[in-house]
Amino acid sequence: MATEMTPFEQIPLKEYAERAYLDYSMYVVLDRALPFIGDGLKPVQRRILYAMSDLGLSFQAKHRKCAKTVGDVIGNYHPHGDTACYDALVLMAQPFSYRYPLIDGQGNFGSQDNPKSFAAMRYTEAKMTQYAKVLLDELGQGTVEWEANYDGSREEPSWLPSRLPNVLINGTTGIAVGMATDIPPHNVREVVSACIRLLDDPDATTQDLCEHVRGPDFPTAAEIITPRTELLKLYETGNGSVRARAIYTRENGNIVITALPYQVSPTKIMEQIAEQIKAKKLPMVEDLRDEGDHRQPIRILIMPRSNRVDVDELMQHLFATTELEKSYRVNLNMIGLDGRPQVKPLKLMLTEWLTFRTDTVKRRISHRLEKIEKRLHLLEGLLIAFLNLDEVIRIVRTEDEPKPVLIARFALSDAQAEYILETKLRQLARLEEMKIRGEQQELAKEQADLNALLASKTKLKNLIKKELEADAKTYGDDRQSPLVEREVAKALSEADLTPSEPVTIILSEKGWARAAKGHDIDAAQLSYREGDRFLAGARGRSNQQAVFLDSTGRAYACAAHTLPSARGQGEPLTGRFDPPSGARFLAAIAGEESSALVLATSAGYGFVTKLESLVSRHRAGKQVLTVPEGSTVIEPVIVPGAVSSALIAAATSDGHLLVFPLSELPELDKGKGNKIINLPASKREAGAGMLTIAVFQPNQELVVVAGGRITRLKGGDLDAYRGTRAQRGGLLPRGLQRVDRLEIVG
Repeated sequence: MATEMTPFEQIPLKEYAERAYLDYSMYVVLDRALPFIGDGLKPVQRRILYAMSDLGLSFQAKHRKCAKTVGDVIGNYHPHGDTACYDALVLMAQPFSYRYPLIDGQGNFGSQDNPKSFAAMRYTEAKMTQYAKVLLDELGQGTVEWEANYDGSREEPSWLPSRLPNVLINGTTGIAVGMATDIPPHNVREVVSACIRLLDDPDATTQDLCEHVRGPDFPTAAEIITPRTELLKLYETGNGSVRARAIYTRENGNIVITALPYQVSPTKIMEQIAEQIKAKKLPMVEDLRDEGDHRQPIRILIMPRSNRVDVDELMQHLFATTELEKSYRVNLNMIGLDGRPQVKPLKLMLTEWLTFRTDTVKRRISHRLEKIEKRLHLLEGLLIAFLNLDEVIRIVRTEDEPKPVLIARFALSDAQAEYILETKLRQLARLEEMKIRGEQQELAKEQADLNALLASKTKLKNLIKKELEADAKTYGDDRQSPLVEREVAKALSEADLTPSEPVTIILSEKGWARAAKGHDIDAAQLSYREGDRFLAGARGRSNQQAVFLDSTGRAYACAAHTLPSARGQGEPLTGRFDPPSGARFLAAIAGEESSALVLATSAGYGFVTKLESLVSRHRAGKQVLTVPEGSTVIEPVIVPGAVSSALIAAATSDGHLLVFPLSELPELDKGKGNKIINLPASKREAGAGMLTIAVFQPNQELVVVAGGRITRLKGGDLDAYRGTRAQRGGLLPRGLQRVDRLEIVG
């Protein structure tokens, strides 16, 4: 017997995948990740609160095991994992996560240090907070639409009739498919004040509303340092960022951090600072302690190394390098009244929420009117029964079917007749006409008032304002996050963080470099590799840059404290830098980056520059000095004192010495420079060139060293060699013409 085949549909895989992913995306966006503008809740949060309401867990009730609540939620309304459901419940109970918690937890619900450290749901208990009344109080008053739960066995509300714009007050975060939401919490009083302003003046601008909503209000005392202009732009567009900064005080010379930015863990801050101390990037900090306890959860003590440490400068560095200062993304994305996700600026958000609230109040009033009309109708029939009590009793006693007889005899409706028949005889006996008529009058008056409310936009608006003000008075509090405009913190430079100690930079002929502590170092007597020896040295400090100049005029820089100790033989500079092929390292320089120095070549050219012009972060260095063909680089000279008063002395290999004001030499960033001393063509062809230079102040002494002979020149002794830039200079005495070096004394 042939087996009957089940019919199936054949569709292209591409079409199936697109449809399936689109369905999944819409589910995630609408039913999981984004909040609804009306109540500010995601479906799982709404179902938790409704299930707790069903269980009678109001703020006046006793706490009940969270396992019971989670079981009801996932069993009746939310067929997902219990862990995800419990996580959502815990989040709504954490006062450090929610500005106005919706759930009152009893037991371990985590801490700011570790929000995920909460106990299992079998150990914890919970009930709703008083603030949750804002969301649930009007639930049974015809204010919401109901829909079947996942298995059709019961109904659940499509939204909750929130009396406050909870979407802005508590905020939320969520990641959907292709979109996300990051809504920071705000202060109840500020938000309500903005709503009332918008009710009174629908044309109010975002700037007007920001007079009330001054900025987010996180559940922490950390400062919000974002400028007001940026906050205004954020609320005008619905996108932006907010920056929060920890608060610190000074106690007995120590720094005490008393408040951290939202969702920042004290343990993480301790780790971040400790890592810097371990890496010797915080030499001004001696010790670090976490002194927080249950009474004061946030208390981090930082002990400076001395009272000379600039505390504000240190904290600026810590703000920039740790989460003591944190930026929060703001994306006011939510499901609107049209059922679609949209990033809503502040005015649009509040306007749309007021539309939601107005519709909710109208539904509530209409629901009450309907109940009043039904009650008046029943009272009308009851009054007829009271006035004809004997006849009603006779009909009930004698007729097999009294209901149709009552309807026919007294022109009653089916509901009225049913109500009369359900009324107990002893209650009928006690009924008094005045009581019935009194209730009718009260209900009629209430009916008229409610109809007047629905007919008048002004009265309806005033009712909404009155209710908003009452809720703001009940649930409002002072702002927790102070608004203080400050500049974004900047980290200290590596030089600022390095101890300033005297060091001597030592360069060998084969290009090996090292740094020795102190300035009284006899570099020539240090040990060198075989075939190598001392070439050049420079005195500086450990927090300065060490600059090296090669034979092509390129400059290379590195932090002096990173060079190896002089106890060893150093390291080759070719391991740090990439000089051109065939280039040799010839000179070392160290000092303040603002220091002036003279760069020159044996061709007799040079210029004044700043040390900072030689500093480069690239391994290939930077070209600063143009070296003419056939010439070499002369060891650079740091200018002692002011350039304007300094003198420069230049000596040539044929025994000429020229002294002239350094101000005649141009100040450049790079290049060949100008002629310092004149070298006749015949002398250049014979191999003559400028050997060395020296820079000194007029009160200092110039010492010319030539082999074993020296001569000291000062004041009038220099007259024979004075001149202007680019002159030939004076010829040194016989025996001093083979100059080795020029030294400065004084």
